[in-house]
Amino acid sequence: MKTIIVFIIVFGLLVLVHEYGHYYFAKKSGILVREFSIGMGPKLYATRKNGTTYTIRWLPLGGYVRMAGAADDEAEIEAGTMATLILNAQGIVTKINTSDKVISTDGIPFQIDKTDLERELYIEGYENGDESELKRFDVAHDATVIEKDGTEVQIAPIDVQFQSASLPKRMLTNFAGPMNNFIFAILVFIVLAFIQGGVPTNTNTMGAIQADSPAAQAGLKTGDKILAVNGKKTPNFESVRDEIFKYPNKTVTLRIAQKGKTQTMKVKPRKVMSGGQAYGQLGITASMDQSLTGKLSYGFTRFWSVTMQIIQTLGYMISGHFSLNQLAGPVGIYTMTSEATSQGITTIISFLGLLSVNLGIINLIPIPALDGGKLLLNIIEGIRGKPISQEKEAVITLIGVGLLVVLMVAVTFNDFSRIFQH
Repeated sequence: MKTIIVFIIVFGLLVLVHEYGHYYFAKKSGILVREFSIGMGPKLYATRKNGTTYTIRWLPLGGYVRMAGAADDEAEIEAGTMATLILNAQGIVTKINTSDKVISTDGIPFQIDKTDLERELYIEGYENGDESELKRFDVAHDATVIEKDGTEVQIAPIDVQFQSASLPKRMLTNFAGPMNNFIFAILVFIVLAFIQGGVPTNTNTMGAIQADSPAAQAGLKTGDKILAVNGKKTPNFESVRDEIFKYPNKTVTLRIAQKGKTQTMKVKPRKVMSGGQAYGQLGITASMDQSLTGKLSYGFTRFWSVTMQIIQTLGYMISGHFSLNQLAGPVGIYTMTSEATSQGITTIISFLGLLSVNLGIINLIPIPALDGGKLLLNIIEGIRGKPISQEKEAVITLIGVGLLVVLMVAVTFNDFSRIFQH
C-alpha cells in the first residue's frame, strides 16, 4: 500500500508539473485551454473557472491539457445528436447539453442538424422533434457544451484556437511541459541537498557508514579513503561506486587510507536489485559539502549530470545497441518506486528528480504525438512559411500514437518478464 501511495504521488506530481507548463503558456498566449485533467478515464470530479474545466479522473496515470483547435481536441457535434439548448434573454445559445447524464429542465429540446462553433457561431436543427421547420440560433462566443460523459467545456472559436497563436508562442507552449520538468528536477535536487544536510562530494573519502552494513562490519569509518578496489585505482567516489557495483555478494580487496596509514582489507558487498539488475553495495556515502552555495548549486550540477547520462544512453541506443531492457514502462517504474520506497525518503526524492529529467528529455524526442514531434512540426512550419494542414498533422500524430502504443506494450511485456525472472 505504501508503494502504491508513493507511486501515485510521484506520477501525479510529474504529470501535474508537465501539464501545468503547457497550460500556463497556452493561457499566456491567448489559447483557450478547454480542459485540464489529472488522471485518465471516467471523470471523478470537475469544476470550471475562467473558461477552463478542471477535472480529476479515476485512473491516476497521466493527464492532459486540452487546447482549443489542437490535434487531440474533438470539437464537432455530429448531425442527429439530441441536445438541450439553454438560451439567454436575447435568444442566444449559452449552453448545449448533449449528455443524458445531466438534466436541463429549463432548455429547449433540439435535434442538431448542423453547427459552426468556430467561425460563424450558430446551431441549426429541429425544435421539440418538429422536422417541418429548420431553426437556427446564434451561439455565444463563450458558450459551453456538456459532452456525452457530462463534462462541461467551452466551445472553441477560431480566435482562441492553438493555430491562431503566433509560431513562437506555439513553440513555447509545446516546449513548456519538458521545461517545467527540468525546472522541477532542479528544485527537487536542491530540496534533496538540504534534507541530506549537504551535497555528496566526488572524492574517495567516505562520509556516513550505515549501521550493520558490509562497510561497518569490515571496520571502515567516516573519513577513510578507498584508494583501490581489487587493485583498480579509485580516485573519486564515482569510481568507488562503479567498482563495488560489479561485485554483488563477492568478496573484494580494498586498499584504504585510515588515520594516515595505508592498509588492505577484504569485504563482501551486499546484493541489491535495481531495474532488474543486481549490484554490489557497501553501505557508504560520499563525504558532504554542507555549505549553502554547495546545496543550491547541487540542483544544477545534479540536473546536468543526469541529463548527460540520459543523452549518452539515448545515443548508445540510436547507434544500434537498442534493448527493451534499457526502457521502463509504468510496471517497471512501479517496481523501481517500490525499491526507492524501501530505502527511505531521500531515495524517493532523488528518484522523483531522476524521473522528472527523464520525462522532460523523452518528451523532446522528435516523435509525432510527443512534444518533440510537435516542435519539429513547428520548425518545419517556420521553414515552409506555412503550417502543415490539420488533416496531415492528424495523420502524422495518429502514426506517432500508434508507434508509442506498440512500444509501450512491448516495454510493459518486458517489464513483466523481468519481474517473473527475478
